[in-house]
Amino acid sequence: MADIERVGVVGSGQMGAGIAEVCARAGLAVHVAETTGEALELGRTRIVSSLGKAVERGKLSAEERDAALDRLTFTTDLGEFADRDLVIEAVVENEQVKTEIFQVLDQVVTRPDAILASNTSSIPLVNLAVATSRPGQVLGIHFFNPAQVQRLVELIPALTTDAETIRRAEALVTEVLGKHAIRAQDRSGFVVNALLIPYLLSAVRMFESGAASREDIDSGMELGCAHPMGPLKLADLIGLDTVASVADSMYQEYREPQYSAPPLLRRMVAAGRLGRKTGAGFYSYG
Repeated sequence: MADIERVGVVGSGQMGAGIAEVCARAGLAVHVAETTGEALELGRTRIVSSLGKAVERGKLSAEERDAALDRLTFTTDLGEFADRDLVIEAVVENEQVKTEIFQVLDQVVTRPDAILASNTSSIPLVNLAVATSRPGQVLGIHFFNPAQVQRLVELIPALTTDAETIRRAEALVTEVLGKHAIRAQDRSGFVVNALLIPYLLSAVRMFESGAASREDIDSGMELGCAHPMGPLKLADLIGLDTVASVADSMYQEYREPQYSAPPLLRRMVAAGRLGRKTGAGFYSYG
């Protein structure tokens, strides 16, 4: 079994809140950090709402919900992460922001065997690892949205990650969290996004060119290829800013046209039409 009992999660947005909930439901003591009290309260609300829906759907008992909530604590001070066995960073997909967080965590997390992990979907893990004094204990633990439902987790060791760190992280993911882990090389996009992002960008280009309507593009993949969700709906769910950011990271690494974000995607991000989280993307949401 994994030897990790105390987890810290940096960020309580869609992904951070989901990761925190998964860990708390699995019996771990979870400390969640945000930059402001307002953001922290929004994160707490996300988790409470999600747990409440799980009870309504019969996926969780009221007692299990209450126990999970009791395992969650919230803070705006990363200094309170000193005793964590594992810290998972789940903030905006921006290398500079993530690097600065890892530098702070390296200073405040005092346990000598603590693992520092990133939920990044595209940023090179080695860049985050070498920003710390413990590069052997840094790796990627990439959950998928929604983390409470999706079974897959990508484990991404950097060139510097030691074997014991990988073993402990994999034991946590599979034995404690009950997820299915796959390993990926530290290459932008890893496994899933290296396949997914070019597909989403291709759908955006098709819509942008007028080759097909958004509804027909999505219906074509849902009904013709048995995908549970069409590519434009999926892009809205992921967040168009995230799709563009991952595309940029992959294009910077590979310099291949298939990874270049289409103009329409960039315009939508600039306009704040980011998908479900803002109420409008390729579709409108109430």
